[in-house]
Parts: sequence; C-alpha cells; structure tokens
Amino acid sequence: MSDGSDHDPEANRFSARAARYARVGANMGGVAARMAGARLFGRDGLNASNAAALAQALGGLKGPIMKVAQLLATIPDLIPPEYAAELQKLQSEAPPMGAAFVKRRMQAELGPDWQGRFGTFDLKPAAAASLGQVHRATTRDGAQLACKLQYPDMQSAVEADLSQLELVFSLHRRMDPAIDTREIAKEIGERVREELDYEREARHAALYARTLADIPEVRVPKVHPDLSTRRLLSLEWLEGDRILNYVEADVATRNRLAVAMFKAWWHPFSHAAVIHGDPHLGNYTVFSEGGEPAGINLLDYGCVRIFHPRFVGGVVDLYRGLQNEDRDRIVHAYETWGFKNLSRELIDILNIWARFIYGPLLDDRIRTVADGVKPGDYGRRQAFEVHRALKEKGPVTVPREFVFMDRAAVGLGAVFLHLRAELNYHRLFEAEVETFSLDTLAKRQDEALAASGLPRPE
Repeated sequence: MSDGSDHDPEANRFSARAARYARVGANMGGVAARMAGARLFGRDGLNASNAAALAQALGGLKGPIMKVAQLLATIPDLIPPEYAAELQKLQSEAPPMGAAFVKRRMQAELGPDWQGRFGTFDLKPAAAASLGQVHRATTRDGAQLACKLQYPDMQSAVEADLSQLELVFSLHRRMDPAIDTREIAKEIGERVREELDYEREARHAALYARTLADIPEVRVPKVHPDLSTRRLLSLEWLEGDRILNYVEADVATRNRLAVAMFKAWWHPFSHAAVIHGDPHLGNYTVFSEGGEPAGINLLDYGCVRIFHPRFVGGVVDLYRGLQNEDRDRIVHAYETWGFKNLSRELIDILNIWARFIYGPLLDDRIRTVADGVKPGDYGRRQAFEVHRALKEKGPVTVPREFVFMDRAAVGLGAVFLHLRAELNYHRLFEAEVETFSLDTLAKRQDEALAASGLPRPE
C-alpha cells in the first residue's frame, strides 16, 4: 500500500482535540450531574427523561461518539432500555467534506499527483458515515471503485469520545450493577480504534475474500492496494440494491437472501473464527444475476472481530450442551469463554439468553426467527429477564468477546425478521459445524491470517 502522510495540516491538531474534550465533557458532565442529583434525592437516575437528556447532549456531536453511542444501543442490556431507545434515534452521519477539502485530504494520502492515478474521481461523496465518506471513482483502466476517505483528526476525536464515554459506564456501574461493564468498555475501545486503520480493514477484506471464496451467494470487494493508505481505502465497487427493497418480495427471494446472510456470518465464524461485527443494514447490498436477486455484497470490514479458536469451540459446546441437555458441557462452554465464579443460579440465568440466541438453531423445522416479534424488539424481553435475575444473583462480568458476538447475532436475527425468512436454521447451522474440529479450525485460521497479513489472536 501507499504510505500516507501522518503530518497533513488537518490531523492531530491540539486545539481540535482540546475542543472535542471540552464539548463532549461538558455535555456528558451535565447529564451526569442531573442523573446523580436525581439519585441523591431518591428518584430514578435512569429514567426516560434523563435518557432523552443524554441523547440531546450527544445529538450535536458527529463522528465517533455517535458510532459508539449507537453501538451501545444495539447490545442488549448493556444500557437501560430507555437509553437504548433514545440513542437509536440519533444519526451517525457527519456533514460531508466539500470538494476543496477532499482534494487536500487526497493529496495528503496519495501525493500532489493523486488525480492522475485515477481515471475519474467524483469529489461529491456517494455516502457519508461516522468516520469517513465514500467517493465513486474509476481506475485508469476503467474499473469501478468505492474510495473510503477518513475525516480529519479522527484519532483525536475517537480518544476524546472514548474517554468521556467511560463516564456513562461508571454511572451505570454505580446505579445498576447487574453487569460489570469494565471488560465491555475495553472491547469497544479496541474495536473502534481498529476501525481507524484502513490498512487493517484492507487485510480484513482479504481475509473474508479467502474465507468466502467457496460461497457464491456472498461477494467480497477486491482491494486496490496501490490506491489505499492508512486513511484511504479503495475497493471494487459492487453494484447492488438495498436489502430493505426486498422485504415485500416473494418468499423464495427473501429466503434466498436470508441464506446468503446466514452464510456470510456463520461460515467465516466456523471456518476462520472471525465475525463481521456491524449488523447495520447499510453494510449489505443485494446483487442480481439474470435479472433475479442472487446474493449479498458484504461491503464494510472496519468492525471485524477475530477470535481465538477456543471461543468458537465454546459456541459449539454450548450448542451441543443445550441440544442434549448436557449441563457439564454447558458449564464447560461458559468457563471456556472466561465466565468466573459461576453458581448454579448464574448458569440458569445465562441459559435464558443462550436459549434465546440458539433457539432457531436448535429447532429442526422451517420457521421464522421469532414469530410476531418486531425487529427493534428482538431480544429485549429476554435481556430484561436476564437483567432482572442478575440484579438478584449477580453481578456478573461479561467477557469482552461477547460484545460483538451478541451484537452481530442479534443484528443478524433482525435482518431475518425484516426479510420474514422461513428457513430451517437448524439444518443450515449443522452444515457449518457438523465436522467441527478445534485443531482443524486452528490450522485453517493460521493459514488464512498469514495469507491476509493479520496477527493471530491472543
């Protein structure tokens, strides 16, 4: 890849970083004082009014704080439901960079002759997100490109936002300590920092291309390393339609797309111990063949979680344990993942959530994921039940690996609900794990990570 300069004038400005700390800190601090005051006078500090105040405080801050806030809202029971509902209303898009600004950013990444390295480059963004924006372009040979260009000073903004976000976690720990969020906070910080590194994202895309090479229902864009840097990622442009365009399609089409989504998620997990951790519907589009919707384009690789193979082994152990009512195997799975001090009561509580997540996979029949449940409500009843039980028997420290595992599993389930897919999820899952072997997975993962230039997980 090209060496992008780390010294462009827009980056790492102390004044911008200090201003970011001040804005986030003042907004969050005001809400914290309000919540603490309510608590002091015997009122509920975690009510809907304070949830709305927090959303308002965050609403004027674009960029990574919005990404993190919406991430928190998608993880069941990490924050109170009133807060999740308010945070999900927020928009993560930052104002787009203008043409002159884009030119300066591109010059900083590829040098003064950057335009000559493309056939065409549209200075108007095709899409804007929390950390960067996407531009359509072509190579000099005419190949279609999607160029993701990072906004300036994002590293400083991320550090400022993550620092202040700890305030929310600490308040939650003091007011509602059913779940200890310390490990969760570490995991979120590490993953968001990784998303700033587009060179790593390019390696993630290469890993997925290799892992999904034998799954024709899922397409992965090719990376153009000669037009990429740490803050610029040029990928093949994959034509496709929004997945929500197909929610009223015939059941065969909806099922076909749901099978593609299932394989896009579970096949890399079972064959390379890696998951795509961002279930946002904008990260998938539908490609067609012969005028018919045929599969899924998997577009974004910033939020990818690579696990140690033993974590996947725990997933399979828990599945088999629930399937055969083998309590010893269930306990072994939780211990493999790092749950500590497990009493019989805590195991029963964890099994409430496990039976919800695994429910469709254990049921050997054609069914929807959850009949009659709205996508936005998926998992919330079980999360509330678990939370209420943990308040009596907990607290429990959730291993950090669960943050994106849970988030992706619930997000995937929501996609199936949107599509109203009617599938035998049990048969699909069995096809992925029926020959599972920890040694085979470890060997496959080593080969795939080495070929993609990624380090092995700890």
